[in-house]
Amino acid sequence: MALDTNALKSLRIDRSGDASRYESGRRYAWWIAAALVSAALAVYWLLGNRSVEVTTVTVEAPAGTSGSAVLNASGYVVARRLATVSSKVTGRITDVLIEEGASVKEGQLLARLDPATPEAQVELAERELAAAGRALAETRVRLAEARRQLARTAELQADGLVSAMALDSAQADAAALAAHLGVLEAQRKVAAATVALRRQDLTDLDIRAPFAGVVISKDAQPGEMVSPISAGGGFTRTGIATIVDMDSREIEVDVNEAFINRVSSGQRVEAVLDSYPDKTFGAHVINIVPTADRQKATVRVRIAFDELDPRILPDMGIKVRFLDGAVANGGSSTPPLTIPADAVARDGRGAFVWVVSQDRLERRAVTAGDTRNGRVVIAAGVRAGEEIVAPVTAKLQDGDLIRRKTS
Repeated sequence: MALDTNALKSLRIDRSGDASRYESGRRYAWWIAAALVSAALAVYWLLGNRSVEVTTVTVEAPAGTSGSAVLNASGYVVARRLATVSSKVTGRITDVLIEEGASVKEGQLLARLDPATPEAQVELAERELAAAGRALAETRVRLAEARRQLARTAELQADGLVSAMALDSAQADAAALAAHLGVLEAQRKVAAATVALRRQDLTDLDIRAPFAGVVISKDAQPGEMVSPISAGGGFTRTGIATIVDMDSREIEVDVNEAFINRVSSGQRVEAVLDSYPDKTFGAHVINIVPTADRQKATVRVRIAFDELDPRILPDMGIKVRFLDGAVANGGSSTPPLTIPADAVARDGRGAFVWVVSQDRLERRAVTAGDTRNGRVVIAAGVRAGEEIVAPVTAKLQDGDLIRRKTS
């Protein structure tokens, strides 16, 4: 029986439609995978570049003070160099060239007095000096003539042509003129000294700063009289301005004499201004004034700032803490850092801060101690010079990109 090839072909399975459907499904799966990857990358980019606006502060190095306080006291900021500048002579003020708060250099002109009378006195003295010079020149001419006459008389007397009396008279005239010349030379020196004195009086009308400093008080105005002594029934000024050498600022406190044994020269001190209670200044004892006030039963102690600050002004109230002897004598322990209290956050794992590194946030655990004057003592976790977020706000995350607030 012959093989029917057409019947066999009719029994073959046609798979071309399945292959087409398979290719279409595979392309669809690739599109879905690509969309998912793109979405994941977008989410990652958004999360990785999430930015938050924060306020930051820099961790400051400690002022060199640490340890426990052995004594607390209060006092005032004082300036060791403070002067009320006045004139050396009495006169009327014509110009005042400074105002309160102005910085002045040593020798800078502060004010001028009316120069009318001193200028006239200088002119009179110069004319007297000129007159003395002319009189001296005349006498020198006369003395030269007298000496020539004496020489001729001496020759004639030797030849027997004149008497000895004539020679004696010529000698007396020459000697008298020589003595008079000495007197005139002395008078000319007096006149020259008088001119110098009058010129100094004129120079004294320019009132200058005795040292570099800051003007804290302007005490006179143009038109007023000024005198180095009190005069005129209260209508004469005794000073032009008061100047303070700001580099001489220090602290003076009165310590009860019962506790003065806790204070020693060179002892470390922490100082806090009443005006800035959140800022602690490092200081040390200069000396203990060797006398007591019997009325108040106190001993005065002078304290120097380790570093002066523009915020420290004379006569400001200040509180000080005298630290224990180990720290005062330069102990080797490293003083702890202090940071603002609102820079420290806490959760179930403990205290932490947000450190800014390359404009991104880094959560870092810290060892926090006592809180004093709005600042927290940090024993470990941050270093001086690092930038931290303060105050801490909600919804901060590790790795966030930050934007610093400008105001």
